[in-house]
Amino acid sequence: MIARRGVRGLRVEELAAEAGVSTALIYYHFKDRTGILRQTLEFINGRAERYTAERDPDAPPLTPREELEQTLLLELQDAPEVRENSTAWGELRASAVFDDSLREDLARASLSWVQEIAELIGRVHPINSATAPAAAERLTALLEGLSMRWLSGSLPLGHARTLMSEAIEVELARLAP
Repeated sequence: MIARRGVRGLRVEELAAEAGVSTALIYYHFKDRTGILRQTLEFINGRAERYTAERDPDAPPLTPREELEQTLLLELQDAPEVRENSTAWGELRASAVFDDSLREDLARASLSWVQEIAELIGRVHPINSATAPAAAERLTALLEGLSMRWLSGSLPLGHARTLMSEAIEVELARLAP
């Protein structure tokens, strides 16, 4: 619902109706609106981890570079769960501008995402792993911007993926020994 209506458009009564439960049960489980938003953030992060890690078990293992590229580019795919995740993430991020408690949760989630990408970059260029966090920050920020432009229709998906691939190439070239 957050992906479809935004955080401001979220009505607990409508959420309960869509889930087929009572409003009281929603409040019992989540306590308040902030609890719903926090759980949504956990849900979309968990789902993103799953769809970026999915691999054919019979496929050969990926090189660190391939794993980095796959992890980032799978956030730019025309799949319902990716669209929904990216849209909900954007809504939560926009709402955090006005909600201090949500801001802290998003900062932790963003830091975790940056650290994951930094670790992958460090595996591609172990000798320069100290500079990997800055490169990861640039790549994840770019990815969020490209995702929002794609989802809003101002950038074709293929072009967004090309820009992301080129940015990965630039960042890895900067770190090459």
